[in-house]
Amino acid sequence: MLLKRALLLTLALPLGVANLACAASAAPAEDAALRHAKALLDRAPLIDGHNDLPWTIRESHEHPMDIEAYDLRRHTPQETDLARLKQGKLAAQFWSVYVPGELKEGWAKTQLEQIDLARRLIARYPERLVFATRSSDIEKARKQGKIASFIGMEGGHVIENSLGALRAYYDLGARYMTLTHNSTLDWADAAMGERKHGGLTPFGKEVVREMNRLGMLVDLSHVSPEVMNQALDVSEAPVIFSHSSARALNDHPRNVPDEVLKRMPANGGVVMVTFVPGFVSPAVYAWRSGLQKAVGDAKPDTPEFAARRAAYEREAGPAPKATLAQVADHIEHVAKVAGHDHVGIAGDYYGAENPVGLEDVSTYPALFAELIRRGWSDKDLARLAGGNLVRAFAQAEKVAAKLQKERSPSLATVTTADAKAVAR
Repeated sequence: MLLKRALLLTLALPLGVANLACAASAAPAEDAALRHAKALLDRAPLIDGHNDLPWTIRESHEHPMDIEAYDLRRHTPQETDLARLKQGKLAAQFWSVYVPGELKEGWAKTQLEQIDLARRLIARYPERLVFATRSSDIEKARKQGKIASFIGMEGGHVIENSLGALRAYYDLGARYMTLTHNSTLDWADAAMGERKHGGLTPFGKEVVREMNRLGMLVDLSHVSPEVMNQALDVSEAPVIFSHSSARALNDHPRNVPDEVLKRMPANGGVVMVTFVPGFVSPAVYAWRSGLQKAVGDAKPDTPEFAARRAAYEREAGPAPKATLAQVADHIEHVAKVAGHDHVGIAGDYYGAENPVGLEDVSTYPALFAELIRRGWSDKDLARLAGGNLVRAFAQAEKVAAKLQKERSPSLATVTTADAKAVAR
């Protein structure tokens, strides 16, 4: 009966429309590589290292900090909601609880608010999200059809030079900390900040050691190359880059130099390649650098800023776009230099323009389809998707269990640690 009705409806159409309908029904919905990618991500856990949704919600113009108004059960105005997370085949997400280092005060207060917001957000959707703190939680969540939801802190300024605060954040669920954001700290140089210390101070090295003892992943995105190398010297556990790309392909200070990539096998860590256009595309980076100079000290959302931008665009042309293929290039470069055991995925979706083909969290399978077309094996794709991160995370937990038997919580401060180093 249903077949007959469909046939009658087709015959009732004008001839051209009927032909189009038949052609559409006969055309494959997606190509073989995309079907392959989706099937693989049904088997292998896909883990994203960095999503800034908690900050997006905090900064919402309509309903700031209101997780109920920013309803993930509907299509949201930005890149992330439950339906698109399902389409993207995500198994685990590190939700960034970012706090700007440029704040003049209230780092710890803001950090606590962001952790609270993230935990309330996760708890609001029990049918799809589950709060997670252990590497083993990822597989448990997959069996329940849920996304293991971890908390990652972005910027060590939030500990306010206190290892006690670091431990308190761990107890609240934070499972990685980016040592710096864009501002240099009292104990670590930022990639985008002033080089004051030549890397890590003695207290900075103590932060790394205490993170190892806790089982908190040391995240080297945003730090200077000197900090990267010194953290690798100090760390007894695998480190991560939660959202960085390859500096050899785009000479952006936020990206990872080859000399550091070559050290990843000995450490066991993972570079989670980000999608941020300025980190991925040299053309985007150059255009945005020029824009920054052109607008100078003009504040965004002002007529002066708009006028300066318009003048720059008339001279430089419209902003170029990064592409999915360029992200794949960075993934392949990291895999080539560091090895297939040391590369992962980090969309870093934060409510801005994204590469063509990777516009939102539904698009991860398209990236894997691109790598399939380039000849990647299922084994290497599974490691990229999440196998590498699970291994590194589990190893960090083993190191922590060992260290907790060997030493007590550190009582070091910036003053005591750095003063001892000066005295020596």
